[in-house]
Amino acid sequence: MVSSSASPVPSHVPVLMHESVEALALWPEGKYVDATYGRGGHSGLLLSRLGSGGQLLALDRDPEACSDAQLRFADEPRFSIRRSNFSELAGVLETQGWLGEVDGLLMDLGVSSPQLDVAERGFGFSRDGELDMRMDPDSGVSAAQWLSGVSEGELVQVLREYGEERYAKRIATAIISARQEKPIERTGQLAEIVKAAHPRWERHHHPATRSFQAIRIHINGELDAIKSALSAAALVLKMGGRIAVISFHSLEDRLVKRALRQPIPDARIPRHLPQPMLDDHPWRVVGKPLKAGAQELESNSRARSAVLRVAERVA
Repeated sequence: MVSSSASPVPSHVPVLMHESVEALALWPEGKYVDATYGRGGHSGLLLSRLGSGGQLLALDRDPEACSDAQLRFADEPRFSIRRSNFSELAGVLETQGWLGEVDGLLMDLGVSSPQLDVAERGFGFSRDGELDMRMDPDSGVSAAQWLSGVSEGELVQVLREYGEERYAKRIATAIISARQEKPIERTGQLAEIVKAAHPRWERHHHPATRSFQAIRIHINGELDAIKSALSAAALVLKMGGRIAVISFHSLEDRLVKRALRQPIPDARIPRHLPQPMLDDHPWRVVGKPLKAGAQELESNSRARSAVLRVAERVA
């Protein structure tokens, strides 16, 4: 097990950065929202494309991300940051006076490299650290606190639903048994429990990967936050405004796809004829889903599962 000594914060390399910013079809004097600031990669590129009258508002629930933004863009009058979960997107922009006025909205889902790689945050298990996993460490309960009292049935459900873990029952039983001997408070400790309980796993994938993903999603209410943000997007954007969303696993991408896709085609209409638009469907999908190219995959292995979807507000 690796020691939990403090390590320097790694830089965050945004996935599909140029593709997502290009997809927004920026107007230099427009209003844009980076709903997931992270470490400012997308925000920096957006600002480089905006004119003197353009404006960029960034959101992030992580206080470390907000501190980074305040330092990095302290002298940038076109930029502002709000500490907020993107599930509160509509409320934040109503306060800002931007409802229905935004030209482009960018959402880069999941966790950033600083969150994942810093042992003290408890998101990963490559280095041992406190089992926290909260994107906002000032609210909610940590993963360790949740695991100390969760029932076996609820744990099985979380592992199956959010981790798509085939051996959820077996892993949950092992976790409940282990906590009776000793509180589970470290990432390395949990990873070893899951590994010992897991009968088989994919090559080059740690057996605890899906379990950590599931617990993290549950602790942070990530899927509900995505649903709320996607529902608010049509209120936020002006007509013709675009949304670009980068997802990293099937649960996220499924929500994005369902929210942005066109209505189910009418089978009575010949395939060579266009389908009618429904007045209450706000989106026109722009292009096909994009994935990282070979060059990006070579320099950033975390890009392998990323999918970029883009849509334009039309109703």
